[in-house]
Amino acid sequence: MSQTLEQVIQNAGDLVNFVRNQQVGPNVYPGVPAEYSNWRNEQWAWAHSAVLYNQSYHMVDLAVKGPDAFKMLEHLGINSFKNFQPDRAKQFVPVTPDGYVIGDVILFYLDENHFNLVGRAPTIEWVEYHAASGNWNVTVERDERWAMRTDGKRNSYRFQIQGPNAMMIIEKATGKSAPDLKFFHMTRMTIGGKEVRALRHGMAGQPGFELMGPWEDYGAVHAALVEAGKEFQMALVGGRAYSSNTLESGWIPSPFPAIYTGEALRPYREWLSANSYEAKCSVGGSYVPESIEGYYTTPWDLGYGPFVKFDHDFIGRAALEKMAAAGNHRTKVTLALDNEDVMRVQSSALSKGDRAKFMEYPSAVYSMHPFDQVLADGKMVGLSTWIGYTANEGKFLTLAMMEPGFVEPGTEVSLLWGEPNGGTTKPTVEPHVQTEIKATVAAVPYSEVARDSYAEGWRTKK
Repeated sequence: MSQTLEQVIQNAGDLVNFVRNQQVGPNVYPGVPAEYSNWRNEQWAWAHSAVLYNQSYHMVDLAVKGPDAFKMLEHLGINSFKNFQPDRAKQFVPVTPDGYVIGDVILFYLDENHFNLVGRAPTIEWVEYHAASGNWNVTVERDERWAMRTDGKRNSYRFQIQGPNAMMIIEKATGKSAPDLKFFHMTRMTIGGKEVRALRHGMAGQPGFELMGPWEDYGAVHAALVEAGKEFQMALVGGRAYSSNTLESGWIPSPFPAIYTGEALRPYREWLSANSYEAKCSVGGSYVPESIEGYYTTPWDLGYGPFVKFDHDFIGRAALEKMAAAGNHRTKVTLALDNEDVMRVQSSALSKGDRAKFMEYPSAVYSMHPFDQVLADGKMVGLSTWIGYTANEGKFLTLAMMEPGFVEPGTEVSLLWGEPNGGTTKPTVEPHVQTEIKATVAAVPYSEVARDSYAEGWRTKK
C-alpha cells in the first residue's frame, strides 16, 4: 500500500526543516524553450509590442461537471458566486477551516454544470478530494501538467496574446474586429480555421486574450497566431521570462498550501499521496519560523481581501469573519531593491571570499515557495515571497506582505537575502552568507500601466 502525505509528515519530524530541505527547485516551465530570442527582449515586448505566451504545458487543468458542480465550488471558495454565469471566469481561492489559503487558480464557467480550473496543483487536489469524499453529484477529470505526463498529449492547449498590439494581432488572425469584452468575460472566435474559446485577460496591465481549445487544434491555431503577429513585432516568450511577468503585475504566484496541520485536515492528508505536490514542494529563503504555520497566509496577505464575500456558506467562513473583524492585516506591496546593494551582492560572486546567495536573472527564485525576511531597524516587518529582475523597469523587484505601518510607498526597509548557517541542502543552494539589501516600498502592481488598467482591488492592496 502506498504512503499518504500524513505518513510522510509523521515521519518527517521537524516540518520546517523538512520543507526547507526538499530537493526540488523552483517551478519549471516545460514544453517551451528557456528563451526564443533572449529574455530581455521577451520582457520588453509584453510592454511595448506584443507577446505570445504558450501556457499549454505548465499548469494542471481540472474539469468539474454535474448538477452539483456550481454548489460544490461555491462551498469551497471565498469568492461570491452571485451573478456568476457561463462565459465568465474568476480567480478562485479556497481556504482551510482555519481561514488560511490552500492555493489559487482561474475558474472558468464554460457551460451549464461545466467548469474548468487551471493552475497549480494544491487547489486542484482540494477540489478533487471534495468531489471524491463529499455528497456532491459531480465528476472530475484531471488533465495533468506536461512535466508529469508520459503520453505526450493533453486535453487542450492554452495561449495568451498580450501587449499594446494584441488587439491588432487578434484582428489579423480572425479577420474581424477584436471583440469588446469586459475583463474575465469569454467569447468564441475562429483562428486558423478552428473554433477558439477566448477569455478577455491582461498581464502586467496590457490588453489581450487567453485562447483555448482541443489539443488537436494546437498546431493550426498556434501557426495562425505566429503568422498574424509578424507585422506587429510579436515575440514568443520562453520559460525564463514567463515567470518574471508577475513582478510587474503584482500577483504572488506561489501561496504555500496551509494543510500540514490540524485534525480537521487529517482526512485530507490521508487522502493525498506521498507523491502529491504537498509532499514534494520546497521552501527557501531567510525566514525560518518556529512552526510550519509561519508559512501560512490569509487572503488579505495575498491581496485577495476583496474576494472574501460572506454572502454564502463556505469552508473557512467563520475563521475569516473573525479575521475580518480583527483587522490589522498584512498588505501586499512591491519592494524595489537598491541598485547599488544589488550590485554589491552580485559582485561577491567575483571574489574568493564570502559570497552572497547568487541572484539569477530574470527570476532569482530558487525554491517553489520563497520566504525572505523584510527588516526595519533589525526587526522583521514583512515577508518577501517572489523576486526577480524586469528589463522594463530596470530593477530587481520583490512582492512582499508587510505589517501595518510599513506599507506606504517610499518606506525604507531591507531584504534579508540568503539562508542562515550557510544554506540548506537544496541543490539550488550553494554555500553563502546572508546579507541585507536596502529596499523601498512601492505600489503594487509596480507597472503604472497595470495600476491604471486593473479593476479596483484586482491584485492591488485596496
